[in-house]
Amino acid sequence: MRNVLIFLVLLVVALVGFIQARPATFHIERSTVVSAEPSLITAHIADFHAWADWSPWEKLDPAMKKTFTGDPGAVGSTYSWVGNDKVGEGKMTITDVKPGQAVVLQLDFIKPFASSNVTTFNVAPEGQGAKVTWNMDGKNNFMSKTMSLFMNMDSMVGPDFERGLATLKTVTEAAPAAAVPAAAADSAAATMTKK
Repeated sequence: MRNVLIFLVLLVVALVGFIQARPATFHIERSTVVSAEPSLITAHIADFHAWADWSPWEKLDPAMKKTFTGDPGAVGSTYSWVGNDKVGEGKMTITDVKPGQAVVLQLDFIKPFASSNVTTFNVAPEGQGAKVTWNMDGKNNFMSKTMSLFMNMDSMVGPDFERGLATLKTVTEAAPAAAVPAAAADSAAATMTKK
């Protein structure tokens, strides 16, 4: 019995040591090329009200409670949500905005587990449009290191980034084209008014 207990203790110590040796940080990254003006892209990202049009998580809970503070698209503006088990509870805060170049967010999860990560959207001119890169960086505590033994953060979150970028691409590429008929209609209406 004593030998069994010693073996179990050594096994636990070895497991804890193995978990502690897991990476202290994580990085998730996905990119896509969008045929739209870089400034239009960052505008869709920086304004939290526009996330309903492209965020991969918005459709997971139609009844999700959302709260916005601050000037839309400005540093310091926030987006808080409380939803079902699929979206949990959390808050995003814009910490930096460079129109046409980048948007940086502080992402704080409250439920189902607490964590704080930095999310960055980098936008760089490419061809007729821009390359949009969505990054998320964070620290792994003991619990997240343990969870990483059974699930891969990149495999869990990466596909959501891909879906979000695909929808953002669709939305931003359609925006300029959609604005032309509206502008033409306004011009025609103004001409008719003058007559």
